[in-house]
Amino acid sequence: ASVALPTQNRLRSSRSFSKVYRQGRRANSRCLAVKALKNPLPDDGSSNEPSSGICFGVSISRKVHKRAVVRNRIKRQIHAALRTLLPRADGTWWVVINVRTTAIACEYYEFLRELEKLLVELEVLDGH
Repeated sequence: ASVALPTQNRLRSSRSFSKVYRQGRRANSRCLAVKALKNPLPDDGSSNEPSSGICFGVSISRKVHKRAVVRNRIKRQIHAALRTLLPRADGTWWVVINVRTTAIACEYYEFLRELEKLLVELEVLDGH
């Protein structure tokens, strides 16, 4: 089974990312910093993002690790964790996940735990 995040749940355009940065609510944990924006409206209709449901974007800088291989592995683990949590997501959200430098020491289950906690805190997931 693919652990990738379904295309319809991916945040793609850089405009969408900056919108979340500007207007989203923030929550941080040891390895991750999350910003979430509820019911985002496309800026001018040119947005290619789905209009309902939840979209995630994962942002990881070279500061975390200089090798792309390592950054991609972390990204895959986060995508896999998000996929697990998707069924509990409620409403329409754009969520940007920033990977912090401490994440280099994190494993999948830690990402899953932190994401769950942060997304419940931001009310993206229902807490039950």
